[in-house]
Amino acid sequence: MDIETFQQLPTAEVARLARAAGPLVCGLPINGTRRWFALEYPEQAKLDDLSVYLEITGQRHIDIYRLLFDHGVDTLLTPVFGPDLLERGDDYLKLAEQGLAWFAQHPAFLDFYEAYDVRVRVYGDVARWLSGARYAPIRQAFDDIARRTAHHRRHRLFFGVCAHDSAETIAEIGVQFQRDHQRLPDKRAIVKAYYGEYVAPLNFFIGFDRPTLFDMPLIATGNEDLYFTVSPSLYLDAPALRSILYDHLYARRVSDDYAGFSSDDWQTLAAFYRVNRQHVLGVGRPLIDQHVWCPLSQVIWPDSP
Repeated sequence: MDIETFQQLPTAEVARLARAAGPLVCGLPINGTRRWFALEYPEQAKLDDLSVYLEITGQRHIDIYRLLFDHGVDTLLTPVFGPDLLERGDDYLKLAEQGLAWFAQHPAFLDFYEAYDVRVRVYGDVARWLSGARYAPIRQAFDDIARRTAHHRRHRLFFGVCAHDSAETIAEIGVQFQRDHQRLPDKRAIVKAYYGEYVAPLNFFIGFDRPTLFDMPLIATGNEDLYFTVSPSLYLDAPALRSILYDHLYARRVSDDYAGFSSDDWQTLAAFYRVNRQHVLGVGRPLIDQHVWCPLSQVIWPDSP
């Protein structure tokens, strides 16, 4: 199947093809949210009203989750908060705090979890970084949403909170497991303890901005396919997602067996490498007076003019 045909398929058929090889696990840290909001809602952005910002961006988050689930993703992991945000000042911290409670308590999210049969969990070093009375309501909200959605079976949505460095938490899991079972845990047991239930390794990861994979301990194995959007995550739409799915399902499933190459095949490969010898994927350049990093287009096809 070519990509043009794939792009025109009914959504249900894309989902069927996506699930054919087994449940899909996707990592999607949603970044560039404030840029998206300022560009798409400039008048509302001028109001500097936190509730307006959360209402609009929160609904867009839900739209993205629906898009992925409708296209066959079974399990979605999305890091939403890291300890680096604690260093951005009290105003930003208030925004982050309300946002964390938002996905666990807001009616729009709760209705979405119910309608799409989504089981929700929060993973990461929450107790270590969000300790104390200030964060007690947030920790309680996390526990409440996990209990509220525990019976859901169709989809899973994991929110990452302070999941940047799992070393100490994993060590504690090992110690506790040894105490409880008088043996060391295997990887499956560690993953289950860390995420609250077993999560298979990532199939693919969709980032934005500078290419980097982060905040998905234990399930990022090096075998996942990596994709990075040029525009902020909240611009992700069906054609862009389908281009990713097509690449994941078909384009990357190529053989590394060169035994059958003809002389023309080797010449084609040599021409491609020759014109791209000094090109590097991931290289970028600052835009707008050094404020925004943007990737540079690198690949040249041998038959390009």
